[in-house]
Amino acid sequence: MRIIAGEFRGRRLLGPEGDATRPITDRAKQSLFDVLAPLLPGSVVYDLFAGTGSMGLESISRGARLAVFYESDRSALALLRKNIDALRVADRCRVVAGDLFRLIAASAAPDADRADLVFLDPPYRFVRERPDDLRALATTLRGRHMAPDATLVFRHDAADAMDLPGFERFDLRTYGEMAIELLR
Repeated sequence: MRIIAGEFRGRRLLGPEGDATRPITDRAKQSLFDVLAPLLPGSVVYDLFAGTGSMGLESISRGARLAVFYESDRSALALLRKNIDALRVADRCRVVAGDLFRLIAASAAPDADRADLVFLDPPYRFVRERPDDLRALATTLRGRHMAPDATLVFRHDAADAMDLPGFERFDLRTYGEMAIELLR
């Protein structure tokens, strides 16, 4: 795993061992960020189910003002923090450890920290096993954590489909068994 472009272009990121997280391929990441590039300068980005932080850190490298990472897995959190420290971007990052569903539901972002871009990358099984939780999460995000014109990037198994309330898809990309939906 590496940063594709921007301030930290080419820098390697520590990646996961085992299957606790699913790193995105460089090809898929480059294609996605080509579309997202105009949204990034000065933006606030939420990286939900962040793993080791690849999406949020790529956003920081490309000019995002702030990346907020939500992760509950301890080994992924340790690698995420090491990646942030290695890039020396702790002043542009916030790590929130714990159950994302509970944490988002119990809070509201101040206007200055409402997300312009949200990466929603749950474990693939959640679309089948916890669809109501994901729908409730999307509703709460839209109402209390996202700027009015924000974009949500939803990564899931291409075989699974799910509508998120209050969002409309404007782009869909598939890479083998992975689908990436861009929603507003």
